[in-house]
Amino acid sequence: MRKLISRLSTFLLAPAGAALALATAMPATQALAQAPVPPSQDPFYTYSGATPLGQIAPGTVLAKRSISVTIASLSVPVSAEQLLYRTTGEQGQATATVTTVIRPLLSLGSPRIVSFQTAYDALGSQCDPSYTLQGGNSGDTVAQAEAAEIAVYVVAGFTVTVPDYEGENLDWGAGQESGYGTLDAIRATESYLHAGSGTKAGMLGYSGGAIATEWASELAPSYAPSLHIVGAAAGGVPVDFAHNLTYINGDQDWAGVIPAVLVSLGRAFGVDLTPYLSAYGQQVTSQVSGECIASFAASYPGLTIQQLLGAQYQNPFTIPVLVTILNKLIMGTGGTPAEPVLLGVGNADGTGDGIMIAGDVEALAHEYCQRGVPVSFDVYPLLQHTPAAVPFETHALTFLEGLFAGSAAPNGCSAIGTGNSLAPLPQP
Repeated sequence: MRKLISRLSTFLLAPAGAALALATAMPATQALAQAPVPPSQDPFYTYSGATPLGQIAPGTVLAKRSISVTIASLSVPVSAEQLLYRTTGEQGQATATVTTVIRPLLSLGSPRIVSFQTAYDALGSQCDPSYTLQGGNSGDTVAQAEAAEIAVYVVAGFTVTVPDYEGENLDWGAGQESGYGTLDAIRATESYLHAGSGTKAGMLGYSGGAIATEWASELAPSYAPSLHIVGAAAGGVPVDFAHNLTYINGDQDWAGVIPAVLVSLGRAFGVDLTPYLSAYGQQVTSQVSGECIASFAASYPGLTIQQLLGAQYQNPFTIPVLVTILNKLIMGTGGTPAEPVLLGVGNADGTGDGIMIAGDVEALAHEYCQRGVPVSFDVYPLLQHTPAAVPFETHALTFLEGLFAGSAAPNGCSAIGTGNSLAPLPQP
């Protein structure tokens, strides 16, 4: 997995070269950034106000502070503020999390907000983008590669908000919570900037970031209808977790994702999955429970979910509570995006990119087309998950720039096939 992260860093740092050159041109960047305080030891991450969170509107800024952004171990001369804001958890509970707002050196007129959902894929707070953007934990995530990509948007004049969308408990993969966290980050950013609710905003994310971006796009009309979202770009999209589980079961590079998702979804939905696990399953889930994806994804080559489950639960799709969770997380079931959407996925083996399934992403694109959404759908032939990020990020930038500029929404629906069935699992 570390090799994959190194390759991704190389791919993403290349298009960001001009941004880094500009961002590091000023004398203030010559000093190495100091290590920030980890979130687990930082009181900023905890709401301590007298008013109960449940009585505070989603998107409300609860606290703020200025920070230095770090790219390639150097502090960069851009204005950055972190906002603790009220949002909503997977079970509808009031929660708080943090977004990092990075403003361009020069901005004319109304701010143009891009919400960038990073692929932090985390079970531990040391993976939070609010921490890694300050230079923390740079070797265990793709954070610095994505920070370079964020710099491209900042140099292009966008205000970028980067939410810790997994929330305070690191509920990785919890689609609705991730979507709420993304939308509330935009609301909090608008409030901080004293911008009106009609301020244009765009969203993008790859892999884990695609979960938050896609769910935010479909939840926005009901959860945050006042936001003016011009477009959403999601690449490397896990549309149906049940299908992804089958695809990576026993895989050499990605099987470590399986126990991590069991941990995170158990957290998010308040379900104790321990009774369904084997002794080995309990051991592995305990090992990954505080790690970032670089530490667990490829650490269990060939691992199967059958090894993690008890003898009587060898078919995971006969566990009622797990089926309920998996069905709730099928994308497209939470609403219909009100803005143009870009969906992209690699196809290295005729099925997908090694973890995401091309036919599932096509099916989601087709479903949105049927509902009248202008959809652009990209398949990147022969590319696995990590390198497929490069063409996606390139297209996402031009896609969003065009929509911010008022260009007609691109629409490729006439060429999009039906894809795979996204029917829910039968309830045992």
